[in-house]
Amino acid sequence: MNKVAEVTIFFWIMKIFATTLGETAGDFISQGLNWGYYVGFGITFVLLGIILFAQISADRYRAVLYWMAIVATTTAGTEVSDLMDRSLGLGYAVGSLILVTCLLATLTFWYYRDRDLTVYPIIKRDAETTYWTAIVFSNSLGTAFGDFLVDSAGLSYIQGALVTASVIGVVVALHYATKINEILLFWIAFIFTRPFGATFGDFLTKDLSKGGLAIPRGTASLITLVLLSIILFFSMRSEEKKRVAERHKSHASSEIV
Repeated sequence: MNKVAEVTIFFWIMKIFATTLGETAGDFISQGLNWGYYVGFGITFVLLGIILFAQISADRYRAVLYWMAIVATTTAGTEVSDLMDRSLGLGYAVGSLILVTCLLATLTFWYYRDRDLTVYPIIKRDAETTYWTAIVFSNSLGTAFGDFLVDSAGLSYIQGALVTASVIGVVVALHYATKINEILLFWIAFIFTRPFGATFGDFLTKDLSKGGLAIPRGTASLITLVLLSIILFFSMRSEEKKRVAERHKSHASSEIV
């Protein structure tokens, strides 16, 4: 049975909220609690491992568990980016290059093993494991790119969000106006929704002197979690209505036969 979310408009809205939550939660753990990037990295990856184990072990797609895993990967992505730049001193450019290489290697391995990179539906456990590995690298890469726009390129948080939103807009246009491979467009959009949500998260929490709103990280995380939960609720209702309609259609067809 399928194990992952269908890629719909609900998917992308929740992905953006999840990335915002991952940014604020990751900063809360490492900076708000003053635990540092090494401790933050350790905590988030232990939680990520537990949640991903539960997700991969599940017998079917469970919406709440799946989006918990997405939030965990975005939080881990925040810690990976900050650790590589601020603790290891690699810088965002070198860190991004490493993450791009890891992501491409994961997708290449996935393709040569299965001859397929379909992201929905996913049924086989080995395909799902590779899927989540690619998501961790893509979310980490998106975080590094978002930090590069603000910290290295000198853009404000709103400007950084507009840049990434523009890239997402181009991807949407290419999806509807061209025949470019949909899987390629999916991963580009998946990567760039991360810095879009991350820069918005920074905008909410950073000091007023840095162009932010100075909302406490814990408060911003809670607000974002509530919004994500609301969208998830409506998404689950939509999926249930779709399943009911399909059952009725199937039942009506069997009666005609």
